Amino acid sequence: MGEQGDAAADTQLFKVLGNLLQQVEALTNQEEVELRAKIEALGLEVTKVPSKSSKTLNELEIAKELDKLSAKLDHVDDMISSTMAEDPQVKTLLSSTADLWMPVITATSDKRRNLAASIEDGSSKSQEKNPN
Repeated sequence: MGEQGDAAADTQLFKVLGNLLQQVEALTNQEEVELRAKIEALGLEVTKVPSKSSKTLNELEIAKELDKLSAKLDHVDDMISSTMAEDPQVKTLLSSTADLWMPVITATSDKRRNLAASIEDGSSKSQEKNPN
């Protein structure tokens, strides 16, 4: 369930980001093609399953991979910061929805699994009440 829980939390996060982008586009009457593409690319990168490696990574290789991921996150942070600076509506939208996306971004793996499990429990309970 651990990896599935992380995947569910990631999927939910990118759905929220997509919805936020749609709202921004609706408010500004401008299509954000570049930002949408970057969100989709990041979503694919985060959710892709790594190939089974025949060799195990040593500490140096792991550090290099972590550096690459850190650089990608820094780039995303820069994009979000510059977009918020350019458009106050984006800042307002992100602030008003922070309770949805901040726990996913800042959570440890265990917390993300627990969050995903609670979401799954909530959706299964609502499906039990409303069987269609």
